[in-house]
Amino acid sequence: MKMSAQEDIEAPIAFVYEQVTDFPGFERQALRRGAEVVSVNSPTALAPDLAWDVSFKLRGKLRKVQIEVTRLDPPNGLVIASRAPSIGGEMVIDLVALSRNRTRINIAMSMEPKTLSGRLMVQSMKLARKNLTRRMRKRVTEYATDMEERFKRTA
Repeated sequence: MKMSAQEDIEAPIAFVYEQVTDFPGFERQALRRGAEVVSVNSPTALAPDLAWDVSFKLRGKLRKVQIEVTRLDPPNGLVIASRAPSIGGEMVIDLVALSRNRTRINIAMSMEPKTLSGRLMVQSMKLARKNLTRRMRKRVTEYATDMEERFKRTA
């Protein structure tokens, strides 16, 4: 299953790349939402081998996911892979400089089932694709707005 969203941001591409690669910030957000995040390797520098083991409750069941940054292409984007026992996925974040102070962010997610239970989950997600895509686009829009506000505060 594939989903995508894009949004234009009133900020330079370097600032947007810095924000989408703020992995310690994302770790803090996940911890605040009740997830358990364990860094697999020491994130001393931005490198394509960064990885985390994440545990969280979803629909009353503990879920475990391994997340790994598989490709970094400063300042054009990155690729993040996720592996769970029943589903594997990939998120591609592409950044395009539209002008000096305007950047377009394209986020594409894909998920592939590995087991029968994964197939059932992906199938139910396909049935709710319209609602899930709408929610994803709303979240990307909110993230872009927050990023614009952070840029205005620093400028």
